[in-house]
Amino acid sequence: MISATFETRSLPRREQFEAWRTWYSSLLETAVSTPPEGGFAGANEVWSLGGLTVSRGTAQAISSWRTKALIRRNPVDHWVLTVCRRGTVDLRTRNETVTVLPGIPYVISLADEMATVKDDYERVQFYLSRNAFARIASSLDDARARPLDTPEGKLLADYMLLLVNNLRGLPPDDGSRLMTAVEAMIGACLSPSDARPATAQVQMDFTLRERVRRAVRAHLRSPSLGPDKLCREAATSRSQLYRLLEGEGGVAHYIQRQRLSESFVMLCDVSNALPIGTIADVLCFADASSFSRAFRREFGVSPRDVRSASQAGLQPVPPFKEMVPMAVHCFADCLGDL
Repeated sequence: MISATFETRSLPRREQFEAWRTWYSSLLETAVSTPPEGGFAGANEVWSLGGLTVSRGTAQAISSWRTKALIRRNPVDHWVLTVCRRGTVDLRTRNETVTVLPGIPYVISLADEMATVKDDYERVQFYLSRNAFARIASSLDDARARPLDTPEGKLLADYMLLLVNNLRGLPPDDGSRLMTAVEAMIGACLSPSDARPATAQVQMDFTLRERVRRAVRAHLRSPSLGPDKLCREAATSRSQLYRLLEGEGGVAHYIQRQRLSESFVMLCDVSNALPIGTIADVLCFADASSFSRAFRREFGVSPRDVRSASQAGLQPVPPFKEMVPMAVHCFADCLGDL
């Protein structure tokens, strides 16, 4: 896996946009409305796995376009799957103009002429070579210039953002397996079907599990946290939720384990002077006794023992761990398999 990082903040302000323009110039023309002396803040982190290149970037408002002349000069024809965490995109391609909102993925092809106008943005992109992703070519071509504003599209957006956050820890020899998983996930989200490949289902479950985890963490102190709230927050059905958490002992057990994990962190914090009974109440246990019994079952020690050890400067037993799941001179050098 090749990785590269490019950023402009370390350059003199007058040179920042020209450096950014040069970084992308073999693929795109770019322009900004601000004068050069005003500076241009941008950063781009790239991971190349051959036929799949993942890019995470932030930048100020900018316009970009790919012309026939650029296509002739550099005929790379990858599909580009993009989702912005922040910033709106006005996209013109294939005689269509659409506005894409944050959180909604969309597909373009570098084989097409196109133009974009972006606000200040933070985005993730998957560059997909036609050789490596030939099996889902028709789905990708059909999706061009169409905001994927569907439940499956939003699941795909979550998957993209989750994957890029975990790329740094990817073992070098896992690249081919990741490409297979990404292909299955994209194919399933662009062409939903009850007969999804097993690989796609694994990726969907991975993403849904992270949605559920975030929803639980956000509402640990809410007495109303339960299946109904989780289904709404994670945008999933009760049957999906129960299937997803079956291996965790069920929804109620999963929520309790998360609350116990949070209580462990609170008890290890020597600046936290809340009584143990209050911690139990804050985390929605019926009473201090039931909290202490559940805590001992989970960790093998009592809440009082953990607090005493922390106050004495000792390291308590940690809680359970969740299973969460070439030279580069310009951006085009990162695209690998052409």
